[in-house]
Amino acid sequence: MLAALAHPVYQTGKDNPTEGSPMIPRYARPEMVSIWSPETKFRIWYEIEAHACDAQAALGVIPKENAEAVWKARDVEFDVARIDEIEAVTKHDVIAFLTHLAEHIGNEEARFVHQGMTSSDVLDTCLNVQLTRAADLLLDDLDKVLAALKKRAFEHKDTVRIGRSHGIHAEPTTMGLTFARFYAEMDRNKRRLQAAREEIATGAISGAVGTFANIDPAVEAHVCAKMGLKPEPISTQVIPRDRHAMFFATLGVIASGIENIAIEIRHMQRTEVLEGEEFFSKGQKGSSAMPHKRNPVLTENLTGLARLVRMTVIPAMENVALWHERDISHSSVERGIGPDATVTLDFALNRLAGVIEKMVVYPEAMLKNMNKFKGLVMSQRVLLALTQAGVSREDAYALVQRNAMKVWEQGKDFKEELLADPDVAAALSPKDIEEKFDLAYHTKHVDTIFARVFGQ
Repeated sequence: MLAALAHPVYQTGKDNPTEGSPMIPRYARPEMVSIWSPETKFRIWYEIEAHACDAQAALGVIPKENAEAVWKARDVEFDVARIDEIEAVTKHDVIAFLTHLAEHIGNEEARFVHQGMTSSDVLDTCLNVQLTRAADLLLDDLDKVLAALKKRAFEHKDTVRIGRSHGIHAEPTTMGLTFARFYAEMDRNKRRLQAAREEIATGAISGAVGTFANIDPAVEAHVCAKMGLKPEPISTQVIPRDRHAMFFATLGVIASGIENIAIEIRHMQRTEVLEGEEFFSKGQKGSSAMPHKRNPVLTENLTGLARLVRMTVIPAMENVALWHERDISHSSVERGIGPDATVTLDFALNRLAGVIEKMVVYPEAMLKNMNKFKGLVMSQRVLLALTQAGVSREDAYALVQRNAMKVWEQGKDFKEELLADPDVAAALSPKDIEEKFDLAYHTKHVDTIFARVFGQ
């Protein structure tokens, strides 16, 4: 936490939007962190105000020379410490910024800045700019994950492994299908995020309680166009928070997808399974006490990071209900969850892509595990063959199960037990029984599934 407090994005004590986050640099990438820095925030505020002045001048509301004067600060690096110093007196962050802006361009030149606007016009429009920029980075991150999953899916398209239900051996599948289903899930998540980005990409410059009484709607249209947003169809004094709720809910779903993949890899790395594992680099240590350990630390970390992202969803949902035309109960929440969710998810997606790219897969161990119970996983094929041969389903199930239990309890060979069972032999020939143990039967539609997922 002490390291976190040293980072300008995470400093606490000031009521600046998106500051005060508990996230730490350990789980943060600079590209996403910069979106939430005070410097970036004030730059966005400045651009909103400057574009609004241009629109006001075009309408004849303010002098053109005043609008042009605002752009004198185009290359200014706003002094965060100075703004904080002013805010300590004003107790208002937007007023503190406007005062600092006037220090750069002159009080007379700044006379018409913020004309007809309210603080939320700046704050909400800025927040949505930041969220859309964050979404763009996250979409790039998802592309990295998708590329890694696709590559590994085709690499192991025909690598047979046992499928499991309830953690118990079920029937054969392939490692390629495992990667492919994760690809399909993340592809859905990408489309969800694209929709969430579109939903959040609105701005509002509508003045007090959103009526445009003191500012022309043309100003809003101009500012939004310049900032890459669409005008909010109807705002109050704030942009409706159902948009933000959807955005953060989408991030939560993506985080759950990350955990879904992480859990599978963690299971595969268990000593008793060991069908795959995270790459273990030279010089890496698994345990401070036990030198033999190779722990799934990255995917365990991803499980934890997914929880952090998901914990922002409920507060975002609760922000939807505000008093009348506005209150600020949502504000303190968003100052935290905005950077928290996006910075964490950005880091997690990049970590996941790396895990998938370097993951070590053990096909021989997969076959060994599948054969651990000597053909037991072919029980359904035998069941279906018996029903096709005229045995009732109830009797067929009982015949197969009684032989299967010998495998579980006595370590018998399933095929040999079936061949020796006179009731089974009365319905199926030895050739019929033998044929039911062909692994290729279970992989014959893999190409069809891949065509559905990857379109090729």
